[in-house]
Amino acid sequence: MSVLTDTFPLASGHSIPKVGFGTWQIPEGSEAYDSTAEALKIGYRHIDSALAYGNEKSVGRAVRDSGIARDEIYVTTKLPAEIKDAAGAREAFETSFGNLDLGPIDLWLIHAPWPWSDMGSDHRAGNIEVWKVFEEMHAAGRVRSIGVSNFDVDDLESLASGTDVRPHVNQIRWFIGNTQPETTAYCQQHDILVEGYSPLATGKLLDDDRLTGIAEKYGKSVAQLSLRYLLEKDVLPLPKSVTPERIRANAELDFSLDADDVATLDQLSNSVD
Repeated sequence: MSVLTDTFPLASGHSIPKVGFGTWQIPEGSEAYDSTAEALKIGYRHIDSALAYGNEKSVGRAVRDSGIARDEIYVTTKLPAEIKDAAGAREAFETSFGNLDLGPIDLWLIHAPWPWSDMGSDHRAGNIEVWKVFEEMHAAGRVRSIGVSNFDVDDLESLASGTDVRPHVNQIRWFIGNTQPETTAYCQQHDILVEGYSPLATGKLLDDDRLTGIAEKYGKSVAQLSLRYLLEKDVLPLPKSVTPERIRANAELDFSLDADDVATLDQLSNSVD
């Protein structure tokens, strides 16, 4: 089975393809449409978007135009981080639902526990209020799975204290050298799938000499090694590119890492900027 069609199980009872195609910073219009279409053509079956990315319409159109059955493509979007009230969450959901125009959304995430302009601020009450809308949409079948992004252990504990359904997913910044061990362990203990965004550290890993030799051992690139490492840790990678060759290469992850090499990469954790 290809890594593109293999899946992780979710606590919601659904499953999610093990590698996602990220669309952060890919503008609405031909760029978002073409890159999403190319990813689907190559074999990706998991597309990650967000209302804040501004590209949901192009992503949805590429999915609809792909000729692939809707139930074979997994689509994620996110509630903007600034929205911390129920009315705002409902309005944003309807916007995303209409933009994508794909019927039920596979996964809907709270984009962050705080507004990006005020990172670290306390919005625990607002997150609980918003999450109750998530539970409502999930119960209604308009969203198949629900989750969060950029939540740490305290954020997750706070959310659990005032709600009924634990997040099915937590999407966090995760790459060799930045593995967020405490949050990752908590999520895996509570059946919350960890997704890793910026799995190449926004390109910084590609020039890391410590990784080159390990990658060469497998006949793979540093990017492929870095993405495979996430899978070895049961973390779902979300690589992003607009270049067809890189989109394809980022999906060529059907190999395994030796335990010794995984241990070496573990030791690099939290040492890469």
